[in-house]
Amino acid sequence: MRVRSSGFTLIEMMIVIAVIAILAAIALPAFNEQVRKSRRSEAMADVGTLQLAMERWRADHPTYAGSGAGYPAVPVRSHYLITPTADATTYTFTASPQNAQAGDRCGNLVATAGQKPTWATASCNQ
Repeated sequence: MRVRSSGFTLIEMMIVIAVIAILAAIALPAFNEQVRKSRRSEAMADVGTLQLAMERWRADHPTYAGSGAGYPAVPVRSHYLITPTADATTYTFTASPQNAQAGDRCGNLVATAGQKPTWATASCNQ
C-alpha cells in the first residue's frame, strides 16, 4: 500500500513565486507613479495658495515685494522646495522636487503673477 503525502511540490511553489514576481513588477511602478503624482498635486495646491496670498497682499499694498506679519509664508514640505521671488510688479514661485521626489519626470513647477503654474515638462501641464 502506497501512502500519498499532501502538500506543495517545488514546481508549484516556483510557479506561485513567478506569478507574484510578475504582478509586483507591474504594480510597483504604477503605485510609485501615483505617489509622485499625489506629491505633484500637493505642490500645485501649495503654489496656488501662495499665488492667492500674494494677490491678497497686493490688494492691500502698493507692490508685491515686502515683508511683515501679513506677507505669505512659504510652506515647508519634504518633497518640494518652494522658492519665492518678488519685486514691485511681479512675483515667481518655483517648486523644485527634492528627497524622494528628486528626479521626477515633471521637473520644476513655476508660477508667475497672473499666470497658471506650469511644469517644466509639457506633458505634465495637461
